[in-house]
Amino acid sequence: MASMQEMSAGIKRKAEDQGPQLGAPPQPMSAAAAVADAKNPPGDDYEEIREQDRYLPIANIARIMKNTLPENAKIAKDSKETVQECVSEFISFITSEASEKCMQEKRKTINGDDLLWAMSTLGFDKYVEPLKLYLAKYREAVRGDKPDKMPSGSAPASNVGRPPATAASAGTGVGLPSTAGIP
Repeated sequence: MASMQEMSAGIKRKAEDQGPQLGAPPQPMSAAAAVADAKNPPGDDYEEIREQDRYLPIANIARIMKNTLPENAKIAKDSKETVQECVSEFISFITSEASEKCMQEKRKTINGDDLLWAMSTLGFDKYVEPLKLYLAKYREAVRGDKPDKMPSGSAPASNVGRPPATAASAGTGVGLPSTAGIP
């Protein structure tokens, strides 16, 4: 069975060989490409999104997959790549919907609440409540890390006021919400 990457490359080569056809229906595009198209009107020269900018690092994907499997389980390379593409497409899908909402509201910054709204709008309601709890705990942890006014002349610690690298490292027991009971 061909990997998603091989199939995608084959389709792209075939399309390049045939060239654009008049009256042909528009070809489907990824959410990331749709966002890029929306931000860059026709005729504008823009740099195509590079694969490494579009996908999460494969090592991170592999680590997350490995954490959910038994210790002796092995994961095929094409499985990691397929999940990498799916995760990246999902992120682009949700982000695109949230971005559209922000543009309608004339805002330039997407926040966590916008992403949760997009997930709900797109039918991922089962995940919204656990993620709302996670977001609230994360925001609480970040607020707890911010220092009170420092006396003049005092040098702040290097990571004071910065959000923790992960919510779990915030020291408040904040971690990923349990997905138990979510299909």
